[in-house]
Amino acid sequence: MLKWAVACVLQVVLVGVANAAGPFGSIKIGNWIGGAFSNDESGAFSHCAATAPYANGVILVVAQNAAGSWLLSFASPGYKFNKGENAAIDVTFDGQEQARVFATANQSDMLTAIMPPNVVRSFQKASLMVATAGRTVLQFQLTSSGPVIAALANCVTKIKADGLSKAGDFSKVAAKPAAGEKPTPPSGKPGKTGTYSGTGFVVSGSGHIVTNHHVIDGCVGDIKGNLTGEAQMVLRVVSRDATNDLALLQAPATATFKDFARIRDRSIRSGDSVVAIGFPYHGLLTSDFTVTTGIVSSLSGILNDTRHLQISAAVQPGNSGGPLFDTSGQLVGVVVAKLDARTVIKATGTIPENINFAIKTGALRDFLDNSVVPYQTAEPKGELKTTDIAGNARAYTMLITCTGTEEADAKR
Repeated sequence: MLKWAVACVLQVVLVGVANAAGPFGSIKIGNWIGGAFSNDESGAFSHCAATAPYANGVILVVAQNAAGSWLLSFASPGYKFNKGENAAIDVTFDGQEQARVFATANQSDMLTAIMPPNVVRSFQKASLMVATAGRTVLQFQLTSSGPVIAALANCVTKIKADGLSKAGDFSKVAAKPAAGEKPTPPSGKPGKTGTYSGTGFVVSGSGHIVTNHHVIDGCVGDIKGNLTGEAQMVLRVVSRDATNDLALLQAPATATFKDFARIRDRSIRSGDSVVAIGFPYHGLLTSDFTVTTGIVSSLSGILNDTRHLQISAAVQPGNSGGPLFDTSGQLVGVVVAKLDARTVIKATGTIPENINFAIKTGALRDFLDNSVVPYQTAEPKGELKTTDIAGNARAYTMLITCTGTEEADAKR
């Protein structure tokens, strides 16, 4: 089966490509293998593809061509299609998200369909895909589908920039900053350093961790994270978005997590109750996380910023990057800031109370989609006690620490 799967990758036929040569470079992630391919006739770069064999006798082939289109192929040595034959295939992800794709037999043993962006997002986040064509129903456990999508996108980007002659290991998606690179202080000048902290939370079974950009901005050493009562681990920066104040970190491959946060798949409303969890004033207060409750005061932030929620749940320095939950324990935001009391006092002469902000999940999901993270969503089902929400969050809410400058700590 494995030999036939490799042959399947070598023979994969995509839109506008009669014959493909390769692979150039490599993709090896879980049970996925592949690389870059060229058009046999012209020698020009054609596409990047990866394949995985399944016990049901079908091989999945996922690819992105030079034009940026995503394709999904179903191949089997038992298929006997007529060239040009078409089929409608319904794909369902994790029993919830469903879409119809239209596949064509470009060769007798393979059906290939173009994947719209929404299907690509579902594919990379899901654990199970069910494909239905007529009376045929096939199930595919999508192990490592998120990382393989990232590797394929990385493959296309690198080949278009550097050419097939410099093809390498596309499985190693470059981090921003690159692995081993140490961010410089915001001022660009060395300043007094110390150990500073914030909060983060795990959003995937692959160990992706979300925090605020300002939590890691200015770190001059390793960024470390740990769950309460557990050993620290060094975290790698995967991507960052200073505009929306989000950052994505990656735990070591050896790390395991019992659970991870699931994003609420329904809009939250003004007046809904929320729970904020984080590590404020770590080292001065408790070493455990703290839990505060409140409501959504407004669906927009300062100056009507629609990316933010205004919340009454109390937060302090160190809460930044922490999860904000609804009463069913689903993630509804990322704690980002509290209103600066000194600024308000100067402007109004009054002291603001319980005015804090969180980044909405819409901005978070866009960030995770762009970072190709296989996160999960969930509908709010039933109301949990605050103690239960906190107990569940213990498995994935993380203290984030690093050596940073006083200038960077001022932003936390």
